[in-house]
Order: sequence, then C-alpha cells, then structure tokens
Amino acid sequence: MLNWKPVTARALQVLVHLGSLAPLLWLLFVALPGGLLGGDPVKELTHFLGKGAIHLLYLSLCVTPLARWLRFGALLRVRRPLGLWCFAWASLHFFVWLSLDLQFYWSLIGSEIVERTYLLVGFAAWLILLALAITSVPRLMRAMKQRWKTLHSFIYVVAILAPVHYLWAVKSGILQPGIYLAFALFLLWLRRQRIANLLKRKDPKRKSLKRKDLNARV
Repeated sequence: MLNWKPVTARALQVLVHLGSLAPLLWLLFVALPGGLLGGDPVKELTHFLGKGAIHLLYLSLCVTPLARWLRFGALLRVRRPLGLWCFAWASLHFFVWLSLDLQFYWSLIGSEIVERTYLLVGFAAWLILLALAITSVPRLMRAMKQRWKTLHSFIYVVAILAPVHYLWAVKSGILQPGIYLAFALFLLWLRRQRIANLLKRKDPKRKSLKRKDLNARV
C-alpha cells in the first residue's frame, strides 16, 4: 500500500485548480489570431471545451471509487472543485456556441435548442450542472440536508446526457463519444447499489405498498 500521508487535501485541491485552469490559459494562446485551432476555430474551440467538461465530470465520478480502493479519504475533498470546474468548462462550451456560433441571435437560439435534439440534451445537462453548482455552497448544503444528496444524484443523469449530446452532435467519428458513453455506464455500474436505493426511495408504488402494509399491521 502506498504511503499517502505526505499528501494533504489542500495540496490535492491546488492540483485540481491548476490542472483545470492551465488548459484554458493554453487555449487563450492558441485561440489568438494565427493560432493553432485550424480552419474552423469555432468548431474546434467548442469541441475542446465540451470534451474538457466531460473529462472533468468523469474525473469527479472516479474520485469515490478511487478513494475507497486506495483507502485515501482525503481524495474525497477534490470532488467539489472538480464538479465546479466541470460546470465552468461546460458554461464556456455553451457560451462559445451562443456568442461565436450563433452570435447571440436569441430567436434562433431558442428554435435551435427546441428543434435539434442534441442541443436540447446538452442544454438539459447544463441546467442540471447549474443547479448542482448553485447548491454546492456550504450554507445551502446544510439547509437542504437530505434533499441536497437527492439533487446531486442527478450527476448520474448528466454522465449519460453528456456523451449522448456529443454522439448526436458529431456527423462522423462516433468512436470517441462511444467510448465516453461506455465509460459512463461503467461508472454507473460501480454505483449500481446506490442508484438502486435512490430509485426505491423515489418509487411511489413502493411507498404506497409500504403504507398499506403498515395500516394492515395496525
């Protein structure tokens, strides 16, 4: 077993922040006129930010199983910054599409989201991430109590929506989004018991049967 004692939770958080910020600084350099984004810079920029958001999403979902496997509880402290950076990258991805692709043509934006399924899926994923980012404030976490855990379980929905959005968005080369989707399913399989417990709690038929059984006993 590796000796993780010298590693602190704060040092890990700093690494997460640096690792998430550095590609954005590099992107700023290559996005300058005459940069390295190729013949269709808007498309390349959008895809780069979108894939970065997916990477950060899956890294955040890898934290819990890795922490258990390594018996390294301090690793759990990086879930929140990874999740917030995922939201930041996803928001930049969305903003580039709004500003550079559609140039804030609002009537077209609304019709595009409604008419194109992959945009609707991506927008739904971003809305969930927005709700999770807002409620990650410690004061709200304490106020929401158990409801906070229920809301944040929707990250599993985003884990599926993100690669589906990517898969439907590309016109060719489905291998990479297919790999993302397979990895998302693997991450959810690792949490199959937790997901099953969440579904049982939300099943109204199950709750009504429990009430009937309780009344019968009384």
